[in-house]
Amino acid sequence: YGAGPIGAYSQARNMPANRVSVLPDTISDETAAAMMLKGMTARYLLRETYEVKAGDTILWHAVAGGVGLIAVQWAKHLGARVIGTTSSPEKAALAKSFGCDEVINYTEENVAERVRDLTDGKGVPVVYDGVGKATLEASLDSLSPRGLLASFGSASGPVKDFDTGILGAKGSLYLTRPTLMTYVAADEDLQANTADLFDVVGSGAVKIEINQTYELEDAVRAHQDLEGRQTTGSTVLMP
Repeated sequence: YGAGPIGAYSQARNMPANRVSVLPDTISDETAAAMMLKGMTARYLLRETYEVKAGDTILWHAVAGGVGLIAVQWAKHLGARVIGTTSSPEKAALAKSFGCDEVINYTEENVAERVRDLTDGKGVPVVYDGVGKATLEASLDSLSPRGLLASFGSASGPVKDFDTGILGAKGSLYLTRPTLMTYVAADEDLQANTADLFDVVGSGAVKIEINQTYELEDAVRAHQDLEGRQTTGSTVLMP
C-alpha cells in the first residue's frame, strides 16, 4: 500500500485495488512494512523534485533518520556524493556506515561553512531539508547559484514570515515544499514510484534496517518506545 496513514493497525484490511502495488518475491513482508512511506519519499525527492545525477554533490539534513538512511544509499547508487548533517557522533557513524561521504555535526560546526569547504566554495545544487525552521538559513547558505531547497518537512517547526527576496539575494535560488501525496496522486505515478523502490531494494542497492519488531498486541509499547527515543531504524508490528 502506498499512500497516507490508514488510521489503524490490523491483521487484514480492505484497500482500493488501484492504490496497492504487487510486492516482488525478492522483498519480504516485513521489509515492505518498514520501507514503503520512507522509501517512496526518498524516491520522489531524488528522482523527481530534483533528479540526482552521477557526479552531483547533495546535502541531506537529519541524514541518520529513516528517510535519510534510505536516501543516502539511493543517492550513492545514482553516483552522487552525499553530505549529511546529524546531531551526535553516534548518528554520524551510523550515516557513514550506510555510505554517507561526509557528515557534519550541526551542534559543533557551522553547516554552511563546512559545506563550502567540502565543495571548494561552490555550494551544492540541492539541499533536502525535512527539519524546517532550525535549518532554513544553513540550507539556503549551502546552495550554489540557482540551487534548489527541497523543504519536505518541518520537524523543528514551520517557517514563518519568509521573505522571498532572500532567494534572489542569495543567488536566484529555488524553494519548493513537496509532498509525497502530490507525486503519487495518479495511479501510474504511484506504480512508477513503487517499481523503482522495489528495484533498488530487491537488488540490494538499498538495504532497509529493521531494528525493532513488536507483536500487534504490543502496539502501545511500540509507540511509547518511539516517543521515548528508544528506537533506531524502522519499527515493525507483526500480525
